[in-house]
This record gives sequence, C-alpha cells and structure tokens, in this order.
Amino acid sequence: MKTLRLILGDQLNYNHSWLRTVDDNITYVLMEVREETDYTKHHIQKVIGIFAAMYNFVQFLKKRKHNVIYIQINDKLNFQSVSKNIHYLINAGEFKKFEYLLPDEYRVDSYLKKLCAQLKIETSVSDTEHFISSRDELSKVFEGKKSYLLETFYRKLRVKEGVLMQGSKPYGGKWNFDALNRQTYKGEERIPPFLNLKNDYSSIEEEIRKAKIATIGQVDAKNFQWPTTPIQAQQLMDYFINKLLPNFGKYQDAMHTNNWHLFHSRLSFALNIKLVSPLSVIKQVENTFLTGKTKADIAQVEGFIRQILGWREYMRGIYWAQMPGYSNLNYFGHQNKLPDWYWTGDTKLNCLKHAIKQSLEHAYAHHIQRLMITGNFALLAQVHPNEVDAWYLGIYIDAFEWVEITNTRGMSQFADGGMVGTKPYVSSSAYIDKMSNYCKTCYYDKTKKLGDRACPFNSLYWNFYETHNQLLNKNPRVGMMLNVLHKMEKQTRQALLRQAELYLANINDL
Repeated sequence: MKTLRLILGDQLNYNHSWLRTVDDNITYVLMEVREETDYTKHHIQKVIGIFAAMYNFVQFLKKRKHNVIYIQINDKLNFQSVSKNIHYLINAGEFKKFEYLLPDEYRVDSYLKKLCAQLKIETSVSDTEHFISSRDELSKVFEGKKSYLLETFYRKLRVKEGVLMQGSKPYGGKWNFDALNRQTYKGEERIPPFLNLKNDYSSIEEEIRKAKIATIGQVDAKNFQWPTTPIQAQQLMDYFINKLLPNFGKYQDAMHTNNWHLFHSRLSFALNIKLVSPLSVIKQVENTFLTGKTKADIAQVEGFIRQILGWREYMRGIYWAQMPGYSNLNYFGHQNKLPDWYWTGDTKLNCLKHAIKQSLEHAYAHHIQRLMITGNFALLAQVHPNEVDAWYLGIYIDAFEWVEITNTRGMSQFADGGMVGTKPYVSSSAYIDKMSNYCKTCYYDKTKKLGDRACPFNSLYWNFYETHNQLLNKNPRVGMMLNVLHKMEKQTRQALLRQAELYLANINDL
C-alpha cells in the first residue's frame, strides 16, 4: 500500500524500527513550516539546530535508499502548514495510507488527530521508540494519589531497567546522593576546554533570514556548537564521560561568571530531538563507572543518571497526566509582565544579567540558573506563568513544551500548587551568593535588605511570603520562614514591603 510517513523535527530517531526496511511503497516526509517556527519566538540557534538536524536526517534516509520528501522553509510548494502540506502530498502522490509518530506535545498530538479525522485514507500512529517510560506510566503508578513523588517514580524506573542496582538494592546502598552534589565552584578543578563540533550552518541561517522568521538571541552559524547528528551527539557523550563526569555531580548546581557550561554535558538538545537514546546515554555512563574506566564516584554518576532516568521521564509523565489543564494553572494568581530586560540582559542585577545574556548568546543555561536565578526572580516579581512559559520555551535550544512547561509552571513558578515541587523555590541573595560568584561584582549589595542598592531579592523574598501567607501557611516546608516573618518587628516588616513595592513599581529599571 502506498504510504506517506511524517517525521517531525524533534523525532529524528536514526534507530527507529520504521527505518530498518527499505520499501518503495513508503515515502517519508519532513518539513520546515512557519506554523512551527512562529507559535512562539524561538532562539535563532534553536531554529538553525532543528533545521540542520532535519537536513542531516534526510541525507541519512536518502543514503539508505528510502523515498524522502523534504519541504524546506522557502520552497515555493510549501504551504507553511503541516496539515496543508500533507493534504497536498496525499492528493498529488495518490497515497493510500498516512502514518505518523506519537508527538511529544499535546498541541501537536491534538493537531495530528484532527488531521487524520479529515483524511479519507487509512491512518495509523507509532511510538517514537525513544522514552524509557510510556506516556501514561506515571499516571498508572500514582493512580488515586494527589501528588506525584519523583523519588518513587525514579526508583521504579531504576528497578525496571536494572540501572545502578545490586540485586534488589541500589548500588552504593542509597538511591540518591544529591546531598553530596551541592558544592560551589571556586576554581578548584580545571574546566576542560570546550569541545568544538565545527558545524557551518551559515546557509541555513541565510534561509531563515530570507524567510523573515522572527527569532531571539545570537548565533555564530559558521561555528555552530550544538550536535546535529548522532555521531556528534556521541562525540559530546564521550567527551562528557572522559573529561567532565568526574566533577559533574558536585558542581552541577554551581554558577560562575567565567564559564557558562562548567561540567555539564550539553546533551539535552540531542536528547530532546532524539538523536541519542536516553537509555543508551544512561548505560554508557553506568558501564564506564562499573568497569572502573572513570574517576567519577557514585555521587557524580547517580546525579547524572537521575537527571535523565528520573527527572526527564518524570516531567514527561506529569505532562501527559495533566495536560491540557496544566497549561492554565496559576496557583498564586500572578498577573505581572516579565521585565523588559529578560529579552536583553540589560539589568544591574549581576546574576540575572549573566544568566540572561548567557542564554541569549548560547541558547542554554543549566537547571539552577533557570530555577534559582531567572525563575526565582520571575516568581518573586509575581509574573504571570504564561509570560514565563513563553520566555523559557523560546530562549532555550532544548525547550519543548512537554519538558518546559512542567519545569517552569510547575517546579519554577509553583503555579500547579505543589504537584511537582513540594514548596516554592524562592530565595533571597544568600542562596545565590552561596552557589555562585555573581554577587561579588553586583551593583546591588547582597547584605542589604533596605535602602539604596539593597539587593532586590531580599525584600521581594519577604514580600512573596507576606503576599501568599494564606496559601502557604499549611505547607510544612515553608513553615519556618513564615514563623520568621510573623515574629519580625512590625516596623521592619513594613519597611521590607515598602522596599519590595518600590522595586516592583520600577522593575524595568532594576
């Protein structure tokens, strides 16, 4: 039967079972469309990265003698819509069946179901064969429960896949070594030189500019630094294991002005567009450790594996358990706009300046920069979760809604009321100063809560607890901070609230 198979730009699984057999009756279609580039304003590196990875995937298919149609952004017969392009191709090619892979995003899942309902030919859907857990696995594990504990799900997946296990017990006698992975980086360990992947995608950048796609951020397209093939993803993986893994865990939460990546793997983009399998990444790290081929100890190894086997799968499970309602949650009722300088980095707040400018320059920030710098401030500034979602989804190369929205609206903004995080992740300057060197050269004084040049995080922190006192007073994890607030002298408390009010009223000038 003459079949048209759709593969999306984040479904580039070179090892998918679809591709094992060449069949002249099957044609694969990949497409670059404005419908996907324009639903939010993306980082230029994200658009280039996905287009480049799609192009390379198409060359792979052609080399394997598969039939391929590749619709590029400026093609004359590109209707800039997946649905319109599919309708045209089916009619023009007289296809009798349409097949696609399960999308990761609810928006696209609904879209393709609607498309299939419109088609007058046979349709079917297959799994992407990428994730370790199924879409509904988490909801089945926590059936009837009000909260979803990461640790519970993580342990089940560890047992299921036999990862870092000694029989029925966890390797090293503990499931979690997170307590050992919170060190500040002060230059004690040399950071290995950056691995240059040597990609020149200036021609793709030209096509994006020609199409007048609105983007954010900067790019050196002649020296593009993100993996766009499985070979490059493996190069990055090998480099991480050999050079970075021994220090990954203990410095995974650290931040420093002199280096934007520290000991992180930078594999998230390759993982999220499926150039590399999460289980293969986990097994490579595990095998390297168990065979003694790395100096990394159990805390470094378990910390890395937990991010992929635990957190990544958990975020996806929450997403499919709670969408579409999750995208409308706003537990605190926040309504403010994101400060203008989130799009430029032009702020006197040194931590935010570095985290934002780094994001604009590299399309990347690690999890603590996202959670405790940009996310922390947005929560303290009472920004509407929609604003936060749009910013995170656009600015990061690895951001796709299934992993972005549960991290931002859930973990970062507590907009789900505690479904993902057990407490709001807010802090004053103390935590930022502990985990970084940002405060040392800041315009604002980290030690001051009141007056000229007092660090905004300090007064906004107490203002947050005052504002949401009633919503948080039953949360045992913030009880101590609420007690401190309640015992504070009335005059001091009022002064802090006035300081916060001043900052919120002039937020674009901070």
